[in-house]
Amino acid sequence: MKPVESDVLIIGGGIVGTTTAFFLRRRGVSVRLLERGLTGQQASGVNFGGIRRQGRALEQLPLSNRALETWRHAAEWLGEDIEFLPSGHTRVCYHEQDVDNFLRYARDARACGLDLDVLQGRAMVERFPFLGREVLAASVSPLDGHANPRLAAPAFGRAAARLGADVRENVEVVRVEHEGAGFRVEDNNGVVYRSAQLVICTGAWANRLSTQFGEPVPLETRGPQMAVTEPVPYVFGSSMGVFTSIKQESVYFRQVKRGNLILGGGPSGPSSIETCRASVLPINTVRQMAQFRRLVPSLAPLHVIRTWSGVEGYLPDAEPVIGPSGKVSGLFYGFGFSGAGFQIGPGVGETLAELVATGSTAIALGKFSIGRFGERTNAAKEEAGVK
Repeated sequence: MKPVESDVLIIGGGIVGTTTAFFLRRRGVSVRLLERGLTGQQASGVNFGGIRRQGRALEQLPLSNRALETWRHAAEWLGEDIEFLPSGHTRVCYHEQDVDNFLRYARDARACGLDLDVLQGRAMVERFPFLGREVLAASVSPLDGHANPRLAAPAFGRAAARLGADVRENVEVVRVEHEGAGFRVEDNNGVVYRSAQLVICTGAWANRLSTQFGEPVPLETRGPQMAVTEPVPYVFGSSMGVFTSIKQESVYFRQVKRGNLILGGGPSGPSSIETCRASVLPINTVRQMAQFRRLVPSLAPLHVIRTWSGVEGYLPDAEPVIGPSGKVSGLFYGFGFSGAGFQIGPGVGETLAELVATGSTAIALGKFSIGRFGERTNAAKEEAGVK
């Protein structure tokens, strides 16, 4: 069987993979995308759907700002509605030290192109009269919002295909190799793909492929604890979350136009890359609802009508891997977003496309290098006296 060839091969059809394909085709690069299941089926399709810039590490904000431009143009560029609502995003807090954190972060983020309004006292109550009495401050990002994760990655995949990308679903990759000046990839049906460049963005499963290139990463999986309520009148414009160091208190919600509230947060649940399954623990939902009543007391009567989870990949420093391989020329990565990859995904995809097509980008990616894990491993060995 003759190998299937393209300039670039992308493995993984989540929000990062599909947007990378989309932006590569806009640059005229031939690209093929392989997805084991369906585009957007895994973490990119089961997350909260928040289009949130605030609260990210400052180094992520250039990518996050870039992503926001794509979200704002999504309906125009994709030719379909992915339910992006620029309704604003609000973080609130219960503890005095977190108020200081809000003020400090707002000052630092302004230099990175993110303007926030920090409200306290009467100003906060007038803006958000429904908040519980324990809330001390609210940090508002007026240009952010939310979108439907079930729609987004598939829509980018279809748009990439209309531009000429070869998007193949239900294709499981079993082997990846650097061969000569390019890459050889084989799927479970024996089909061989060749490309000059390779992009790996397979989420929680990325370590299986990066390890084949000598770049293992300490990915662990977690299952977000998501729920949706019955519909009620649409009153909550801004999506909202609690900023806190206490995991139990960290909950968030958004309301869709149909009236349902999407809820999440708190401790994660079990998940597995072997079974590709994750689950919601009932006790987590019960505890979530207690925290939502604390945040917005009027939510108390609402009934939860459905729960769900997904397999997300987390790294120890909560920072993703984005950029070129440290060992293999022409190899690029985009994974490990630690539960916060949906909003930033299109910015990462556009940046990876720029890197692949031109060899450079103005956005600093040093903090997201995959090499940082090899450096830690070597440092640990040296400290233990292992050569």
